[in-house]
Amino acid sequence: MNILEIDKLTFAYDKQIILEDISLTIQENDFLAIIGPNGGGKSTLLKTILGINKVKKGKIKLLDSKVEKNISKIGYVPQNTNVNVNFPIKVIEVVMMGHVGHKRPLIGYKKEEIACAMGALEQVGMQDYANVKIGTLSGGQRQRVMIARALCAHPKILLLDEPTASIDVDGQKQIYDLLKFLNKSITIVVVSHDISVILGYASKVAHINKKLTFHDISHKQKNILNDDMHFCEVEMLQLLGTNFDTKKSCKC
Repeated sequence: MNILEIDKLTFAYDKQIILEDISLTIQENDFLAIIGPNGGGKSTLLKTILGINKVKKGKIKLLDSKVEKNISKIGYVPQNTNVNVNFPIKVIEVVMMGHVGHKRPLIGYKKEEIACAMGALEQVGMQDYANVKIGTLSGGQRQRVMIARALCAHPKILLLDEPTASIDVDGQKQIYDLLKFLNKSITIVVVSHDISVILGYASKVAHINKKLTFHDISHKQKNILNDDMHFCEVEMLQLLGTNFDTKKSCKC
């Protein structure tokens, strides 16, 4: 089943082309890693999928319909989870914001909705922090809370923009282990520079530098992971090749 279909998408800021002739199909339960250089268009692609950037050329379909009709089926976790440590908002209140279309304060939510938020926190291992101020948490803990918030919408696809950018190595592995678990029931798309870690979890890779190169690596993973689950970038480059300037799919 196709979750997301992008067909010949081109996007430009003013006259500067950021994305050119991008075509990509993301299927149910894919774990897609989007990699590429700074300024290559990775975050721009996510913003375009979310409708933040208006599509002017090309098409994007979610669950076989226009994205705006199914936008509630997309969960989004932004890159920057830094918050004012003095801002008096609790973890449970942050997660409740994930109930799409609801703008009531916590006290006005239904018991079922609060139970849903607690269930999301349990999924990410943060249920014991429900009544803790979000500003007191570590970067990794805040990222888990943001993932729980996205899960409250019961998404079919979860988009994450550099989810481990400010997290230590142990925290990064915990986040990716969590995403691997969630991938059993949700399609995962992660923008990341952390190639050596994320390619130990991803089944498909999209390299974006204005144009897109697609790679299916699912059948190679068992042969390229070391005993400690480390994915070597050198081996990855050997597998995928070094020609990232073509929009054609790699058949390796």
